[in-house]
Amino acid sequence: MDYLPLFVDLKNKSCLVVGGGDIAARKAGLLIRAGAIVTIVAPEVSESSKSLIDDGLVNWLGAYFSDDIVMSFSLVIAATDSDEVNRQVYHYAKTHHVLVNVADEPELCDFILPSILDRSPIVVAVSSGGKSPILARQLRARLETLIPKSYGNLASLVGGYRGVVKAKFSTLAMRRRFWESILQGPVAEHVLAGRDSLAESVLNTAIENTDPNSLDTGEVYLVGAGPGDPELLTFKALRLMQQADIVFYDRLVSKEVLDLVRKEADQVYVGKQRAWHSVRQEEINQLLLEQAKKGKRVLRLKGGDPFIFGRGGEEIATLAAEKIPFQVVPGITAASGCASYAGIPLTHRDYSQSCVFVTGQLKEGDLDLNWPALVQAHQTVVVYMGLGGLAVLSERLQEHGMAADMPVALVQQGTMEHQEVWVSTIADLPAVAEREQPVAPTMVIIGEVVKLHDSLMWFNVENKS
Repeated sequence: MDYLPLFVDLKNKSCLVVGGGDIAARKAGLLIRAGAIVTIVAPEVSESSKSLIDDGLVNWLGAYFSDDIVMSFSLVIAATDSDEVNRQVYHYAKTHHVLVNVADEPELCDFILPSILDRSPIVVAVSSGGKSPILARQLRARLETLIPKSYGNLASLVGGYRGVVKAKFSTLAMRRRFWESILQGPVAEHVLAGRDSLAESVLNTAIENTDPNSLDTGEVYLVGAGPGDPELLTFKALRLMQQADIVFYDRLVSKEVLDLVRKEADQVYVGKQRAWHSVRQEEINQLLLEQAKKGKRVLRLKGGDPFIFGRGGEEIATLAAEKIPFQVVPGITAASGCASYAGIPLTHRDYSQSCVFVTGQLKEGDLDLNWPALVQAHQTVVVYMGLGGLAVLSERLQEHGMAADMPVALVQQGTMEHQEVWVSTIADLPAVAEREQPVAPTMVIIGEVVKLHDSLMWFNVENKS
């Protein structure tokens, strides 16, 4: 992060704009909207700047910039057509420890003026750090369509009731949960539909009728984080991730997904990997239970889908036995995500009419699988957690009748930027793994559908060429 986004209170603060052209006028206009007392210094001014002056919105010093001017201002913006003057302003502002921005010169800026979406009191600022202001404006334009002006009315309404809610609900956690329910319920819907009076009436009723004790009950969210790409999260997953007080996550949850969890939430790693467990499953079950009993909203974030080789059923069984409320949010399982991003359909009319998911974890050096069921015509077999048993997998499948030239794909870090796909045959699979040294997470896909990889691969193709 090149710049820390800050919202600065400039009400009645003296701010200086150096320059009298149209760009300077636009910068002055932003400061005026923020309530600043603005002075323009320039020997001559454009029509747009003169208009601000004539309307009494800014003060005008009809002179060239000089060092002594800077000291009496809290913030300075340089917007002249002279690089020399702009650099002079920057130098003097830095000397006097005054925040300075030089228009279109990111390296001469203490702060960046973002592209602003104003839904006061809600304000959204988008910045590219000076790299591409046009892109920032385009992103703001997209947000314009997603955030109606009535969100400002909603913010004003709830802002007027903060004191009342604080008096009714004694803890910060209670108040946060109350407001989350309000902002996701009928009060928000009424405001967005223009029914402000009805919204206020419903809000008053909610404050009066909500039992504070009901806001102190813990809950667990068992959420599938998908195979890695954060854009594959469901809307519900993202909403619950933003409500959590504490999150327990495993090794297969990507950093990009974890970054979307509520920033204030505590994060606890409970991941497992072959031959090593950070926290035993029984301990994880108890941790979820203990935190929920403390009244916290607990997020259990699991790679892929929690009910497909994720042991999610074991975790919620403990909660159900103790009558702890919980929700389960499916995620895109690794088989589906990795296959799609590798250009390998799991089923295809010409190649495969069924698909089987199995776990490839070794038990005492062997795999305990229904081998005859896996060696069927027109079937795709997807093996989770199979890296440690590839040699056994290859041997057993061939022993039970699978053709030695059956296509196999290894998909490493599927859906992520550094995804790798290696195509082999079931006979050559151990040798390919020995040569390429894939690391977890790697999905094994076996079947005729793998033949389609070369023609259907679409993800990250440019980076592989």
